[in-house]
Amino acid sequence: MNEVSSTSSPIKTVGYIGLGNAGFSMASSLPRHGFHLVVHDADASKAARAAKEWPNTVSASSSDGNSAFRNCDMVITMLPHGKIVREVLLGNSESEGIAKFLKHGTIIVDTSSSSPFDTRALGKELEQSEQGSLRLVDSPITQTYMHATDAGESTLMVGSDSEEVYSRIKPVLQCMARYIFHMGPLGAGHAMKTLNNYIMASSIVALNDSLVTGQKFGLDPQKMIDVLNVGTGVNFPTLDTWRRDGLTRNFASGFGLGLLVKDIGITKDFMEYNDFETELPDLIKKYLSFSYNLVEPGADHTEALKGWEKRSGVQLKETKKVTNIPREDFEQRLKGLNRS
Repeated sequence: MNEVSSTSSPIKTVGYIGLGNAGFSMASSLPRHGFHLVVHDADASKAARAAKEWPNTVSASSSDGNSAFRNCDMVITMLPHGKIVREVLLGNSESEGIAKFLKHGTIIVDTSSSSPFDTRALGKELEQSEQGSLRLVDSPITQTYMHATDAGESTLMVGSDSEEVYSRIKPVLQCMARYIFHMGPLGAGHAMKTLNNYIMASSIVALNDSLVTGQKFGLDPQKMIDVLNVGTGVNFPTLDTWRRDGLTRNFASGFGLGLLVKDIGITKDFMEYNDFETELPDLIKKYLSFSYNLVEPGADHTEALKGWEKRSGVQLKETKKVTNIPREDFEQRLKGLNRS
């Protein structure tokens, strides 16, 4: 029988599965704060690199495979979507999941972008598993700027049925993020994540519409971005991704277009579940999917603008050099936003 994990003892050993763009940098902060780390990735070289470069870190691939997680108090997943998370934990017809090797009471924190409904269903399965009392928490990420995860400055939206469990994992989460919000019970974090990405995707569609039609009319796309950033049309793409990676045609924000299309599918399900009629998710998915079908698999989400260029018959003027946003712009904005 697996060892029983105390529900009140501090977390000392953490498993981390998924060392992609965000996962690698977020995981790296844990051993620096004294946690013992067991890492795994489909690309074994990433886990090997982590074990070599970080203190108190071992690779599950080079030790005991799934059983390497047997002494973990907490396991964090950072994977492309919920179906993969489920297979990693519970297995499939070809392989065993790690859940059967975990000790009783282990807390599993899914930081992936998953469906809140799949998350709740998975939580019930884990509670009823042979190991018993495996507790699932959802804690997806968002950011105030791209690659904030590299500096430990991301935002985590947490869904947990238990305040006690949330309090126990919070010190671990604080090592990886600057802002942490307990949104509610299991699934609430992923619900907030899908709404966050829905709003961001909506701004992408409106911005691309505006850039191609504005250029057709004679406006300069970069100057349009500059105006929007000091006006009421400001949004995350104008401040960061389209300013730095879209109009420059670098297309290297680190977030895939396919993932964004997937997220909008989750949004549509969320709206239908809540019996709210809106055509916007379908429209967003239609236009983003058109772009996705034009580019290579794994393309950056900023390449979505290619779909708008195709449909409009124009190629947006390229920004040759990104200029810094003046500090005074934000100082004046904060002064006004915090007015009495």
